[in-house]
Amino acid sequence: MAILSKEEAQAILKKVIGFSKADSCEVSLSGSDGGNIRYARNAVSTAGQISTMSLGVSSTFGKKTGTATINEFDDASLQKVVKRAEELAMLAPENPEFMPPLGPQTFAESNTYNAKTAAITPDTRAEMVGKSLSVSKAAGLDAAGFLENATRFNAIMNSKGLFAYNKGTDVSFSVTIRNKQGTGSGYVEQGFNDVDKMDTLALSKIAASKANGSAGAKAIEPGKYTVILEPLAASDIIGNMFRGFDARSADEGRSFMSKKGGGTRLGEQLFSENVNIYSDPMNTEIPSSTFTGEGLPVTRTQWVEKGVVKNLSYSRYWAAQKNVQPLPFSRSMVIEGGTQSLEDLIKSTEKGILVTRFWYIRSVDPQTLLLTGLTRDGTFYIENGEIKFPIKNFRFNESPVIMLNNVEALGKPVRTGSGLIPPMKIRDFTFTSLSDAI
Repeated sequence: MAILSKEEAQAILKKVIGFSKADSCEVSLSGSDGGNIRYARNAVSTAGQISTMSLGVSSTFGKKTGTATINEFDDASLQKVVKRAEELAMLAPENPEFMPPLGPQTFAESNTYNAKTAAITPDTRAEMVGKSLSVSKAAGLDAAGFLENATRFNAIMNSKGLFAYNKGTDVSFSVTIRNKQGTGSGYVEQGFNDVDKMDTLALSKIAASKANGSAGAKAIEPGKYTVILEPLAASDIIGNMFRGFDARSADEGRSFMSKKGGGTRLGEQLFSENVNIYSDPMNTEIPSSTFTGEGLPVTRTQWVEKGVVKNLSYSRYWAAQKNVQPLPFSRSMVIEGGTQSLEDLIKSTEKGILVTRFWYIRSVDPQTLLLTGLTRDGTFYIENGEIKFPIKNFRFNESPVIMLNNVEALGKPVRTGSGLIPPMKIRDFTFTSLSDAI
């Protein structure tokens, strides 16, 4: 029962709305069905199948709202959860930022669902993990990884006539492969809606190659270097920046988009001219739902064009305060790139450092977005367009805003981490100290 059709979800939501006695009522219904395999030291440690479904009811009297959830769907249980939400609403204080429910909206039909991914079985997962383990075992290495897939649906309805439904699939895979001595490590991570795009064998070969190639790392002096960031490394840092495209935090002086003395940096050129960022829920490589939890339609939005910030995200409440139209943020973030491969970027580099990924990233200064963290799982020195030798990991201190001002080249975007991200060639990237981590 975890995955309901549009018609089945609509029938339950209509019934719940019918039980409501509040001034307004908003209901959400979601469910997921999927499974996973976890393995370590070349052996499966756990495997499972998970199926869940839940319903949430928000009842409002005036500006007082109460919310209750339940995972039982007979009529008596549905009446009970509505009554409980209404009882809580009467006890709640008024919400000064309350926004009344939206009326009916028009949403594009998303492309988040893939039938073959939805049909993944435990045997499918076992076969995919088996391919990964065959790589590490054949190479005399140790692998630890996680494979997970799920089919999900989400539906919302309110007493003003709004209804929206989305169904989607995803499959994700990550693996760390190390040599037996613990002196070399490689890592890969990937996710798709379409399982046919997931090649656990090829990904594990990359991780194994880095595990062997990163052994015997040499120490070099910290400083400013030209770096080649693999898409995962770029995503690790830039994901923090995406959250800054929020109008309210910018207006209130809480983000890198805030101007000293008041106002925002909307319309300013903050990045290199070759930086273009947009979101599009209909992008076939990274599709997402075409509506928000409030029921706002999500459409293609240009956030940065030729380095200039073109839009900030507005919640319904903040949009009303500023007398502008709401603009929801999207998870389908895309940084446009070129056609060059990672190998092409390496070949074009006289001296530099290749970074597989970053980890343990922490904020140093939210207003400049200065971050610190460590490289991990394969860091290499480049000279005359070739990888010469592995190097010990570094701690970095860098802001993605400054980083995207120092872009020399962008490769072909791939789906990773927080979006569709290209490999990047960046000049003057700041490494502050060495790390003993592998």
